[in-house]
Amino acid sequence: MKKIVALVLAAVMVCGLCACGETTPASTSTSTSSAETTVSASTETSTEPAPEPAAEQISLKMWCIATESDSNYPSYVKAIEEVTAAHPEINFEWEATENEAYKTKIKAAAAANELPDIFFTWGGAFLGDFVKADRVYCLDDAYKAFAADLPESMLDNTTYGGKHYGVPLTMNVVGLFANMDMLAEVGYTEVPKTYDELIDCCDKLVAAGKIPFGCSGKETWCVTEYIEPLLEKTIGAEELAKIFAKESTWDNPDITKAIGYFQEWIAKGYFDPSGISLGNDEVKNNFLQGKYAFYQNGTWNCADVAAADFKSAVAEFPVIDSSKAKLGQLIGGPSDTLAVAASSPNAEVAANFTFELGRALCHYCYLDGSGLPAWKVDYDTPDINPLTQAVADICNQANGYVLFGDTAMDADTAQIYLDYVSQIYGSKIDGPGFVAGLTDDIG
Repeated sequence: MKKIVALVLAAVMVCGLCACGETTPASTSTSTSSAETTVSASTETSTEPAPEPAAEQISLKMWCIATESDSNYPSYVKAIEEVTAAHPEINFEWEATENEAYKTKIKAAAAANELPDIFFTWGGAFLGDFVKADRVYCLDDAYKAFAADLPESMLDNTTYGGKHYGVPLTMNVVGLFANMDMLAEVGYTEVPKTYDELIDCCDKLVAAGKIPFGCSGKETWCVTEYIEPLLEKTIGAEELAKIFAKESTWDNPDITKAIGYFQEWIAKGYFDPSGISLGNDEVKNNFLQGKYAFYQNGTWNCADVAAADFKSAVAEFPVIDSSKAKLGQLIGGPSDTLAVAASSPNAEVAANFTFELGRALCHYCYLDGSGLPAWKVDYDTPDINPLTQAVADICNQANGYVLFGDTAMDADTAQIYLDYVSQIYGSKIDGPGFVAGLTDDIG
């Protein structure tokens, strides 16, 4: 595991980044709500006369999604503490907002040209939209000092027009997490390896009065964590990537078939019916408390699941149509990114600070089990949890990655896609309606 990253890096693509500044007082303060956290990290004031500062104080502000309930929150706290300690000349403030609300917030800020100096984003078209609008600072010059630790291959999803705009943090894929104690009750000692076994297992769980899957309907990206593996393992990774890139059409009978499978899951009672109105944190906590047998979501959840009070496992979703798909085709890749705003009055300083912070975040997120590293690992990893190790093994065997749909697509297209995904989970349309609607509205 100490050098696992070398095997992971070669299979993946990713890249993008940007920032903007404002002045904050020299203090440390925290205010928290369920959706947002604001923290200032800066040099402390003293009642004793202080010597003249060695350098002019610079203020930097960052937005991200690492709220206190987020799996990455502890890593952010440790990384920020480490990097700010090395830069007493910088007054650093960070603000965290829940995932779905953040997407709206960051898009509005970009449109108004009011981005903070440093901001969390996703690679692919999500960051690409900001780059097209000239809202993101180019990181080519800053990258030179970090190129030995951050492989060029990790920047593919944040590179536009041959220029780098993002600092990747970790890479994650969609994983099928399982409560093995619950599966054992219906005769399964391993996560089902084939689609037929998965259906058999779920049927037995339902017959035993248990709920196979938990999925948030309140946060539509969670529904895509179920639908996209279904699509990929039915039509194949290459075709799905082309559809997301608008190089192929949604008018595909195999997509209708895949969505039909999902509808069967709903009709057969595989999903918690209350999940339609729950947020992801609530659904995840239900799984951790033993309410569901499976939870299909990003592998940033490895540490939390590994710490649950039951025997757990993680696997990739099984193949449905072996003539088009195969094991090793995964949803995800290096996507979590920090960027710098072109409007930042201290963009050059922010760029170097962002690379240092990105490296530290990668380090702590990996050790905490919330993602595989995008940066080179030059430190011991003796305590990596077994689920993160299992995901590393899965990624070592990967032969294709498709970036998460809502980040692979441009903003307008992604919203259309998510609207139809939401309608499927709410049983408002069927498979043919899903395909016809997306074909008409996207192509």
